[in-house]
Amino acid sequence: MNASNLKQYSTVIEIGAATSSLLNCGDVDVLWRIAEAFIRTDRQQRGVDAYTYILKNCSNPQERSATIEKAAELLPYDSIQALLALEQTGQSDSREFDGVRDELARRFVGEAGEKPELTIDPQYLERVRDLAARERRASDSLLLGWYYLRRNDMAEAERWFRASRERENSAAAAQGLALALIARNAAAEAEEVMYGWRNASEEAKATYLAATANLLSGDPLPSVPEPVLQRVAAAVIREKYVPTAQQLGWYARTLGQPQTAIRWFETALQWKPDDEPSAYGLAITKQQINDRAGVQAIQRAWAGRSERITNLALLTARASSSASTRPPASSGTSIQATPSASPGAPPPKATIIRREAGPVETQGATGCSTTAQTAGLSSDQALARGWCLMDLNRPLEAATAFEVALQSRTQRVREDAAYGQSLAYLRLGLTNRAAVAATKAPQSSQRAVELQVAILADYAISAFDAGRYREALLYLDQRSELQPESADLMVLRGYSYMNLDKPRDALRIFEAVAATGNRDASRGMADARAMLQLGGGT
Repeated sequence: MNASNLKQYSTVIEIGAATSSLLNCGDVDVLWRIAEAFIRTDRQQRGVDAYTYILKNCSNPQERSATIEKAAELLPYDSIQALLALEQTGQSDSREFDGVRDELARRFVGEAGEKPELTIDPQYLERVRDLAARERRASDSLLLGWYYLRRNDMAEAERWFRASRERENSAAAAQGLALALIARNAAAEAEEVMYGWRNASEEAKATYLAATANLLSGDPLPSVPEPVLQRVAAAVIREKYVPTAQQLGWYARTLGQPQTAIRWFETALQWKPDDEPSAYGLAITKQQINDRAGVQAIQRAWAGRSERITNLALLTARASSSASTRPPASSGTSIQATPSASPGAPPPKATIIRREAGPVETQGATGCSTTAQTAGLSSDQALARGWCLMDLNRPLEAATAFEVALQSRTQRVREDAAYGQSLAYLRLGLTNRAAVAATKAPQSSQRAVELQVAILADYAISAFDAGRYREALLYLDQRSELQPESADLMVLRGYSYMNLDKPRDALRIFEAVAATGNRDASRGMADARAMLQLGGGT
């Protein structure tokens, strides 16, 4: 007993082996200590054997029930089931372990909440559900919340976390509820739920920051109240959390606040200089305000590291049109950022996918910086004006100019005009119109493939954003027959698999892309592994 109290488990076993007279029902406490010693020294089956000896040979009811309780503290679920099979039935079919069955059920559901791969007998789950409804303990509801969350049943998880939080507003209940809310795209409520608990632990902080990133990444653009924006901005600055800083950049840009967007993208890059999405956001925002020198400086800095930044003149970000297609910010709404000396943020728990359209070719043209009528221009002049307007990121006017150029009798002009109009509509997000425009004049095989690739990519992105994930995969498959898939589209493919409850397929995609250093894929890989750990999908 002294060796056991001092946790000298090897000595306990040695004394027991040398003194067999101790190993009987006369002193069950000795048998309990020897069983624990075996388990603590990684000889679990020997411990099970010791408990089994008691249940097969000893008759004291209290000692038998205590044996099950002690075993349950040390052994996994399956081993306890083998011991419970030795339960004796008394008169009126009463079972001897009924007195401890509630606590056993709680223990098993709790274990299953930590191990999504563990399958427990439904009777234990139902017993805890009954206990939660009858006794209304916050702890029982919390056990059920984590059990369902780990199995990706977010509706049930949300129900039980809410019940636990109503009875006791704890950090664990708030965190579980926030995770369930994020899963069903209710990030605004998740942010509110977690705000008061954001400093309770590193996990709580990571959950809150994930909620902030998801809050700002909705499509359509969410309406975030000014006080919430300010507290999110303050938390992001304090923790130097790059994913949300980047999202604040996209959010400000979409609201028509390019200067604020630039400050957020620059802040994200100060914290993480190799964050390519923030650099890309900064580049296209500087392009939006016609800061050519700024764009060129970013291109020089990212030469050889980012193809889309290097070739920005040939690319159009789908997000670049959002300022003209989304409502302007309400009066007084603005989000500011300045770098701070806060400690580094925890690993990101949220992944945000930005929509981007296909390549856009530009030709040198000047004199279109002011609004002018195109109807009176010649076909050649209208064509030149169209390309000039594309260079200034005014695709709607460019499409009109290309329509005039399409009236030309010259085949080359018509081909260029149809090509340009298709790209203009792609930039505006009008994919169907882009597809029609591409057929208004014959195209070279190279241009036809280029347009088809861009259109299929846009169809895939639109289908993904609309929640039609199988359709998105179909378009990606069609596109891949024409051109190898870019890293961004492979990430999109991975998340399509995730949303179709196929995390293993998603993981294979993310692993392949992450091997190239793609950070979105690395985050996707973590998301897929987390989903598998929760027991979701195939």
